[in-house]
Amino acid sequence: MKKYKKLFHIDALDYYQFVTFRTHDSVDVYLAQLLNNKDLKTNIKQYQIDTHLDKSLHGAYLNGEILKYLYNFLKTDNALIYELISFVIMPNHVHILFKQTQSLANTIKVLKAKSAVDINIMLNRFGKFWASGYYDKVIRDEEHFEKVYVYIENNALKAGLGLDGRFFSVYDDVGV
Repeated sequence: MKKYKKLFHIDALDYYQFVTFRTHDSVDVYLAQLLNNKDLKTNIKQYQIDTHLDKSLHGAYLNGEILKYLYNFLKTDNALIYELISFVIMPNHVHILFKQTQSLANTIKVLKAKSAVDINIMLNRFGKFWASGYYDKVIRDEEHFEKVYVYIENNALKAGLGLDGRFFSVYDDVGV
C-alpha cells in the first residue's frame, strides 16, 4: 500500500492561496478518521472532508450574528494581511481565496486568533474555537484560479444554502 507524506505549507508571497479552516467542534469521529487516514491522497482527502463538513451539523456556529461578524471581519478587518479575492462561510468551515502579502502562517494565525476571541465572546463560551491546522493550496495558474473561485462561489449553493451573507467576491459582491 502506498504511503503519502504529510504535505508542508507553501509560503509564497504575492501568490494566490486557497485556504480552508474549520471549527474545532466540527471534528467528529468520522472527520478525525479522514484527517488521520495516511492512505488517501491529499486532494481526495480534502474533497471527502469538505463533503462531510457541508452536511455535518457538528461545530455549525457560523450562522446568524456570527455569520455577519465573520463576513465583515474577513472582508474589512484584514486588508493589511492579504489581498482578498473571495470567500464562502459555511456553517462549520471557511474557504478563502487571497493573494498572500505576508507569511501564510502569520495570515492564518491573525485570522483565526482574533476571530476566535470575538466569536467566543459572542457565543458566551471559552476555549478552542477553530480546529488546529488548515488546508492550503497555492494557485498554479489562471485555470486553477478559475476552478477554485467557482468552487468557492458554488459551495454554499451545493449545500442548499444561499449566497447572501455567506459568499463574498471582489468581482461580484452579493453579501451583506
